[in-house]
This record gives sequence, C-alpha cells and structure tokens, in this order.
Amino acid sequence: MALFRFVYALLALGDVGLTQTAQKCRCLYGQSCWPDEASFVALSQQLSQPLLRPVPPASACYPVSSPSGDCAEVLAKFTDGSWRSDQPGALENPNFEAYLHRNGTVDGCYRDTTLGFPCKQGSVPPIGVDARTVEDVQAAVVFARKNNLRLVVKNTGHDYLGRSAGRGGFMLWTHHFKDKSHSDSFVPQGAPTYSKTYNAITLGAGVQWYEAYEYANQQGRFILGGISLGGTVGAAGGWLLGGGHSAFAPRHGLGVDNVIQLTIVVADGRHLTVNAYQHSDLFWALRGGGGGTYGVVTSATYQSHPEFPLTMSAIITNFSSPDIAQSVITEFISLHANLSDAQWGGYTSFSRSNFQVLYVSPNVSQEVAEATLAPFVARTNTTTGGAVQTLFFALSSFYTWYNAVFNAPNQGTQVGFQVELASRLLPYKLAKEQPAKIAKTLLSIEGGVAGNLIAGGVIRSIDPSSTGLNPSWRKAIGQFYVSVGWPEGATGSEILHQRNILKQNADVLDKITTDSGSYVNEGSLYERDFRKTYFGSHYSRLRSIKRKYDAGSLFVVPSGVGSDEWDIDTQCRR
Repeated sequence: MALFRFVYALLALGDVGLTQTAQKCRCLYGQSCWPDEASFVALSQQLSQPLLRPVPPASACYPVSSPSGDCAEVLAKFTDGSWRSDQPGALENPNFEAYLHRNGTVDGCYRDTTLGFPCKQGSVPPIGVDARTVEDVQAAVVFARKNNLRLVVKNTGHDYLGRSAGRGGFMLWTHHFKDKSHSDSFVPQGAPTYSKTYNAITLGAGVQWYEAYEYANQQGRFILGGISLGGTVGAAGGWLLGGGHSAFAPRHGLGVDNVIQLTIVVADGRHLTVNAYQHSDLFWALRGGGGGTYGVVTSATYQSHPEFPLTMSAIITNFSSPDIAQSVITEFISLHANLSDAQWGGYTSFSRSNFQVLYVSPNVSQEVAEATLAPFVARTNTTTGGAVQTLFFALSSFYTWYNAVFNAPNQGTQVGFQVELASRLLPYKLAKEQPAKIAKTLLSIEGGVAGNLIAGGVIRSIDPSSTGLNPSWRKAIGQFYVSVGWPEGATGSEILHQRNILKQNADVLDKITTDSGSYVNEGSLYERDFRKTYFGSHYSRLRSIKRKYDAGSLFVVPSGVGSDEWDIDTQCRR
C-alpha cells in the first residue's frame, strides 16, 4: 500500500517536467535528463539506508475511496510537531509542502479529503537519501552535483521560507544524525598548543533541542538553544546557521556566538572541520549566512555553561481604549530596553485590545523580579483600571523551567497549519529614544503583533564582524513579527490576498525604521531586497565565500546567499 501511495503521488506531479536549457536550469523529476533507475540503484548501493520515497503526509488518506491504514494516524497526529519532523515528506507548516503555480492553481495534498481535491506531490521531493553517516551525505551530494539535480537539504522541516522543500528535487534528509558527546576540555581542531579549552557538547545534525537539553542536563550543563513547544527544532541546522535566537540569548549570546566548531560536507564532496583555526572563512559564513547554502552540516560543537536558577514572570492585561493601549505599550517598549541591558529575555504579543509578556531572568530571585517589574505593573494597573494579572515563579534551573513550560516533546501542537511570517528587528537606540513611535506603529497593525525579546544584553557587546550574521543583530533588543494564514484548499487568489496583507504589514513595520533588518529564519519570501534585510553589509563577503566553496551553486535556497542569481523557484538561473 505504501508503494501504491508513492506511485499515486508521483503521477500527481503533473507538469513538473519543464524544459531544461543546458546547465542553466536544474534537472527535475519528469524531465528527460532525470537519472534512470539504474543510476538510482547504483546510488543506493553506496548508502547505509534504502532510498527515500517522500510523499506529503496526508497522502495516506488517498485515494479517498481506498485510504491506507495509516490515515487514522495522520489525522490524529497532523498537528504534532514531533510526528511531523519524523516524516520525510512533511514540513512543520504544510503550505510549504504545496506548490502555487504562476497561473494560480495549487498542487497540494490535504488532510480534509472532503474538499474534493486530488492528492498531489506539490513541493515535496519525490526521492531522496536518508543520511545516517557522513558517507551517505557525501554520496548524495556527489550524485546531485553529477546529475545537476535540485538538491533539497531537510532536517526537521521547521522553516518559514520553504527551504526544506523543492518541487521535483532530490532530498537529503539529515534527521537521523543523532550522535551526542560531551567534553570538559574540548580543543578545536587545528588550534595551537595551549589554546583555550571548552566545556563543550557536540550534536549531530539531526539532534533536536528537546534531545539536546536532556543530554546537557545529564551532564549538569546548560546549552544555549531554541525555545519552542515540543523542542522539535533542529539543534545543528537552520536554527544555528541563521543566527539562533533564544530567550536566554541576552545572557549567553546567540547560537552563532556559542558554536565553536562545525563539520560540513561541501559541494565537491569533501568533509571539512571548520572553526576559528581552519577554514575560518567558511566558519564565519556559516554563523549567520543561512541554512542550505554552503553545504550539509553534519555536526555542531557548542560551548556549554553552568546551570543557573531563574525567575519566570508573566504580565497579562486588556485595553478598553486605543489611548490606554498606546500608553501601556509605550512604557513597555522603554521597560524592555532597560531589561535587555539586565539580560532578561522572553516573549510578548499585543494588539489594540490586549497585552501579554513572559520574561525569564537568569540568576534573579523572585523577590528581585517582582520589585523590578512592580513600577510598570502598578502604573499599568492604574491605567487599565485594575485589569492586570501577574504570575511569578522561581525555578531551580533552566531545564526545570523548560520541562515545566514546554513539556518536551509532547506539546508540538503549534504546527500543521498554513502560516507565513514577516519580521523586523527592533533597534535599541530607537526603543530608548522613540518608544511612543514604536508603540503607535505596532498598534496600527490589524490583529496585533508578536515579539521575541531575544536580543540585547551581551549580544550588543559582541563585535558585529565576528560572524557572518547580519550586523543589525548587534544593535537590536528584540524582533517583532506579523503572520498570515489560510485554510486548507484555499485558492491561489486567496493565498495571494493573504500574502498581500503580509506585505502591507511588513511595510508598516518599516515605518519604524527601514534599516533594522530581519531574522532570516523567521522572515518573508517577499522582501524587496532580501540581501540587505537578512544579511546587511555582510552580503558581499558571504557571497564571495559561497563562490569559493560552492562555485557551481549546488546549494541554493529561497532568499539565501546567491539566490538572487536564480528565479523565484530556485530552478533556473536568471
């Protein structure tokens, strides 16, 4: 039955066989240039696992007249982030599994079979490699380069730019690289004698943050990583390569500030160990230059830190008028600028009708946290007429907090929906000098905004040229983002309408400042100048390093370094 579903989905690829012109375009499934079965058999003999035949997860429910026994599981787990990350054909947000044609038709495979649409392969690559070893990765990379395939590198499928999918492409799935190790005296390869040693943890490319945190806790250590329900984001993939934010980054720096060594397979098939002492240019570029761009990372080594107690604080209130909202949010913007200096981090969301914020403050007692927030809480309570709720909890360690709040890995229910984002970093200087302007602008967005309070603190003290990360991060205290979504089965025109709303709201964010930059991992595909927005003044150097290690542009992703030389589908050179 599984084979039948695969064949059925491949037939649904439809018109993916577009004309290929020499090496200008990648070779896609269905074209005459596509490798024959004998070529794939020869490839499979080099691999530790059978070749993958990825299909959209909802394909188990098709054909509707005879669904497989897996359909019940799909329906039960469709919004489970842990389950979705275990499916080679699934993305955390299924809109990136679908493909929107230029004529407005949509190729997708929907959970709701009553919509009456056939299941189509969409943007899910039809074949790929389940990489478990470095040799698997090398074989896949060499095969893709030799056959001019559109190579899609996928780990967990957490991505808001569609970089983990590619219509008619060839998938390299790193999800099963689960090795973990700890050293209390780690020295980067190639370092001079008597170099600094690190208490470090090395994670394979497929390790997810809930697994990394559990492992670090077993070693009695803390590791700076991503924060999400279920902890299913990959610890050594796109999160890190795009910058890697966290509520604890104001205290410990971003992911790119904590990684001390990477191993990577580059386009010519070499497996390199990169750090400050060898291939230092590539090490620089990988720390902020984005995922899927320079090669396939197989491991990341992070410096670890001692565990610490913390206090979690939450404030919730409602607004009865626009003036009250303006007053409270203006003061909040000012407050957060000061709290970021004190290395507090957290998350917020607000609109014209309500406000909520959650802070974590490392090595701060509950009494101090309450006293720090007391003036803001008192004034907000007066302004709102007594509508404020507060919660304060002292916790013994990061891991205690993480397990209590995010309960890994059983709360991955924020996925499985059609979502696209646009975001902007919030500069510290503007927050200090023009909080009222920021508040007014953000409150003007219909439906409100969400904010990640994940910058400032030590991040602002780090040399902007130390990594390939957009230098705007070193001036920021957080990030605000807007989102849109649509139901399953939405038409192309309905999707484009939502994207236009997203563009309009991104334009509103730009009224704060046009130079703040954005986080490439939580951004939009429709930026006017992604090079400036995502990479800033580092783009030219990032592009130069890419040419050195990937001269043929084997690794190309939407809005990634070098993608400006390709069409919007990253299939053909411009």
